[in-house]
Amino acid sequence: QVQLVESGGGLVQPGGSLRLSCAASGMIFAINVMGWYRQAPGKQRELVATITNTNWINYADSVKGRFTISRNAAKNTMYLQMSSLKPDDTAVYYCNLYNDGGNYWGQGTQVTVSS
Repeated sequence: QVQLVESGGGLVQPGGSLRLSCAASGMIFAINVMGWYRQAPGKQRELVATITNTNWINYADSVKGRFTISRNAAKNTMYLQMSSLKPDDTAVYYCNLYNDGGNYWGQGTQVTVSS
């Protein structure tokens, strides 16, 4: 089993920045993919960005150039630096880890972009 705990969400004005963190514990395994997904009210959960254990990175077109995903392998922690935030970025952000043991989700953290 894997446990994922997100932190760092909150309320921010348009154009502002936030950094989300996801701490992973349990049977992480060396080979895995971690990622951030988000779900806005009334919409399906969507991919934001993913990063592999070899640091291969993929972004959704809607966040390219504004968001940066990274991970600290020694701390089993993943980050999402979000800049130039827009009201459309408002959503619950979920941490995800996929490995040979399964597909795991955190509980989510709310990000609200509003003036």
